[in-house]
Amino acid sequence: MPNIIHDETPKLMKGNEALAEASLRAGLQAYFGYPITPQSEILEYLEEQAPKHPGTVVLQAESEIASINMVYGAAGAGARVMTTSSSPGISLMQEGISYIAAAELPCVIANVQRGGPGLGTIQPAQGDYFQAVKGGGHGDYHLIVLAPSSVQEMADFVFDGFRLAEEYRMPAMILADGALGQMMEKIYLPKAGSLPKQEEPWATVGKPAARERNYITSLHIEPDKMETINLHLQDKYRKLRKEVRVELTNCENADIILVAFGLTARICNKVMEVARAKGLNVGVLRPITLYPFPYEAIAALADPMRMFLTVEMNAGQMVEDVRLAVNGRCPVYFKGRMGGMVPTPEEILLEVEAMSEKQRITNQSAGYL
Repeated sequence: MPNIIHDETPKLMKGNEALAEASLRAGLQAYFGYPITPQSEILEYLEEQAPKHPGTVVLQAESEIASINMVYGAAGAGARVMTTSSSPGISLMQEGISYIAAAELPCVIANVQRGGPGLGTIQPAQGDYFQAVKGGGHGDYHLIVLAPSSVQEMADFVFDGFRLAEEYRMPAMILADGALGQMMEKIYLPKAGSLPKQEEPWATVGKPAARERNYITSLHIEPDKMETINLHLQDKYRKLRKEVRVELTNCENADIILVAFGLTARICNKVMEVARAKGLNVGVLRPITLYPFPYEAIAALADPMRMFLTVEMNAGQMVEDVRLAVNGRCPVYFKGRMGGMVPTPEEILLEVEAMSEKQRITNQSAGYL
């Protein structure tokens, strides 16, 4: 993935504000959204800063349903457009997201997740993994899904999201959580104007004499036409596999590999430090792209002498993809907290120690020790 050019001077920023500022620097032309905790600062920041960026439209819509359909219209006209929300709001957008995916329109959608199901709580969670990576609306479609684990990535993934969305003509989602949206860190913002916009000959911007009229729709009554479009989309998703991104830390010699994304990956890095100080060979594998998922990277580490522990703030969602990647070649365990509860390093370490003891007993019984 191309390197992002950053400013030389760091800033102290909240995750939501960093995402909003990065979108302006990325050349945002339109934003449509609706306030919901814990991401409301994005809309507030853009409303305050947009007047400094002539040509940028920022509109608080009457609902999440309205905002995603406004995104649909602006994307169809070739605008660099974004919306943001939190879990219940993203659920309301699913029909529109399916339309946008079918119409092959680029846009960025950020979900700053909160605990659920239902209205739930405003605390951070990761319960929207299935919704994001499996296609939360109707039909056979996918989104590009990027999972930040720092405020720096909250900003950088706006640039990555727009670039990928425009290159592949599909929506890109930044799947964050309430903690990342609210925490403050020192970051280097992407340089304004450094993200070129690709040509969009398909956009509905008026018909010059040199080409035929452009049509953008997701409605195709004839089943053979609809299947042809679906086959085209599936081929695009296969090509997207080259964009897989994963971060591996101390995995080569690890007996136990912690698999986590976003906030929980930060916690797992601390667990790894403490565990290694105690003599336990622990590594961390962090999927950065949740779709496409790093199946090959995980499969390459699957070994009968190794164990995986997937740590998530949900009831067990990404663990299903980890098990698919491992394909039964070694044990995969799960540690989760729900409803806005964040796992502590101490409780994860207890799981690691229990797994290590189980591995020792198994190896001893098999005559490896």
